[in-house]
Amino acid sequence: MTTPDIKTPDDTGTDALTPPVFDREFQRQFIDLLLWRRDVRRFRTDPIPKDDIDGLIKEACLAPSVGNCQPWRFVKVNDTTRRKAIRDSFERANQEALNEYHGERAKLYASLKLQGMDQAPVQLAVFADEQTEAGMGLGRKTMPEMLDYSAVAAVQLLWLAARVKGIGVGWVSILEPKTVQETLEVPEHWRLIAYLCIGYPEEDHVVPELVREGWQDRIDPSALTLER
Repeated sequence: MTTPDIKTPDDTGTDALTPPVFDREFQRQFIDLLLWRRDVRRFRTDPIPKDDIDGLIKEACLAPSVGNCQPWRFVKVNDTTRRKAIRDSFERANQEALNEYHGERAKLYASLKLQGMDQAPVQLAVFADEQTEAGMGLGRKTMPEMLDYSAVAAVQLLWLAARVKGIGVGWVSILEPKTVQETLEVPEHWRLIAYLCIGYPEEDHVVPELVREGWQDRIDPSALTLER
C-alpha cells in the first residue's frame, strides 16, 4: 500500500494549486470516516509495511500548529525490552486506576480491554517538543498549552489517515509519562502526548467499544453547547 504524493503550494508562498471541490458524496464519506474511526484495542499481528507507517507520519505532519511551530516528535518503539517496560508501566497505572473504582463499576473496569500492546505490530510514541524554537513563540504567550494541542492535532490526523487505509489505531493513556520518557531516552523537554498502538483491526465497529461495553454512552452535542 503506497501513500500518494502530497501536493503543496510552491516555495514562494503563493498558493498555485486549484482548491478542490468537496461534493456531497465526499461529504457523506467524510462523515462515515468520522463515525468509523474507532479506538482499536484488538489487533491482528500482521506486519504493516514501513512505507505505510512513514506515510501516516508524513500526513500527520500536515496538521495545523500554533505559530507553525510543528512541535510533534515521533518515536517508533521497536525494541522488545523497551516495549516490555512500557507494558509494565501500563499494568501499574491500570491497577492504580482500578483502585479508584468500587462495586459494579470496578468490576466493569476490570473487564475492559484498555490496550493492544500485546498484539499491535507497531507502537508509536508522540511527543511535543516544548523547547522548540520553530514558530518563535507566536500564539503561545497567553496560551502556552497550544503547543501540546498542536501535537494532539497531528495525532488526530494520523488516526483519520490510518482509518482511510484500513489501519487501526489505539491510544493508550493509562501510562506513567515519566517512565515512557525515560524508557525511550528522549529529551526531558519532550512532553508525552500519545502512545499509539497501530495495526490491522481484528474487526471494525461503528459503535465505540466503551459504549458497547456499557461504560459510557455518547452525549448529545446539544447538551455540550451554550449560546451567549
